[in-house]
Amino acid sequence: MASGGQRSMASALLFLNLIMYVVVAAIAGWAINYSIDESRNSLQVVTPPVRLFPIYFPIGNLATGFFVIFSLIAGVVGISTSLTGLHDVNQGLPANMMSAAAAALVTWTLTLLAMGLACKEISVSWRPASLRTLEAFTIILAGTQLLCAASLHAGAHAAILTTPIGGRV
Repeated sequence: MASGGQRSMASALLFLNLIMYVVVAAIAGWAINYSIDESRNSLQVVTPPVRLFPIYFPIGNLATGFFVIFSLIAGVVGISTSLTGLHDVNQGLPANMMSAAAAALVTWTLTLLAMGLACKEISVSWRPASLRTLEAFTIILAGTQLLCAASLHAGAHAAILTTPIGGRV
């Protein structure tokens, strides 16, 4: 079993990330819904190259479409990773801890991709408050997911060290 310190820290970070990923997925889902509803009206007044752009969002700038889609993907994967990670950490076996740590690393890479697109969107131009909120949550999640992955790896290492090795004799 993993030691109590790493398990409680990992559980707290997983729960915090679960709440934040739900917020990210909800805002990104709203942005996609808004884009689908409003793109017909806004595409009538833009120049032809923008009409040919496959991911056009009437809010934000040209980086917004990619940012929102990757934020939604990172949010959904983060929710599933946090839920399964909470289950794995509660069991505390080395195999479960390693599974949670590996899933946390995959989620962290997706969150880093969304964070990079958020930084690009910030550098391009002005955005409405809803997108600034999504950017802030994505950037904060990149840090908390890194801490979560590190605590899960530490918990997995502690679980491996404290588990007696049994075998055939």
